[in-house]
Amino acid sequence: MVNHDRREFQRLRLAKPILAMMDSSNALILDIGMAGAHIEHYGTTESGRQFDLTFRWQAQDVTFVCEVVRTTVVRKPAGDGKSPLSHTGVHFMKPVGNAAALLQDLIATFVGRILAAQRANAAGEENHSTSDAILASLGDARRKRTRGYVSYRMRDSMWWRVPTDSPMQPEDGFTVAAWEDETELEALCRTYEQSDEEGRQLIRLVAELSVS
Repeated sequence: MVNHDRREFQRLRLAKPILAMMDSSNALILDIGMAGAHIEHYGTTESGRQFDLTFRWQAQDVTFVCEVVRTTVVRKPAGDGKSPLSHTGVHFMKPVGNAAALLQDLIATFVGRILAAQRANAAGEENHSTSDAILASLGDARRKRTRGYVSYRMRDSMWWRVPTDSPMQPEDGFTVAAWEDETELEALCRTYEQSDEEGRQLIRLVAELSVS
């Protein structure tokens, strides 16, 4: 992935790919974020092509109109000579119906499970906390008159709360919408402190649910 993609959005690397449809063809989603996905599929495509990407979550179809950002053939055609395997990065252009809300729920659920498993592994026991519920609540339809964003940045073991006009995620913390509840975010800061770098990346990904 090039630097432009890193600046644009975070993506969740899936331990088990999600089966999807690329228009009428089968595909696998290898990783996914609020702004796009990385998919594996047979055949070739080209930058700029648009298509519908559909997958299932909570027994509902989730469909986004996508545009190909880049694509690479990773395996040449097999015996039939017609089926190269490609990896393609796509940008979500437009959600269909409630696709955006379903995607938010999927990401929050997956990240909550991963962080809970990390904590349980570190503690040697099951150790679920209210931070999982906080992750799920970020990005809810709750809206106030407050505008803009707030970056929570940890420097020398201290947190700095910095109002900003940019939704970009910093490397030393996370950025959320200004309307999010401060008490919940304090708990999220504690979770961030206890997480390894992978866990912190996941928290930044979920923070994008708030700013998206």
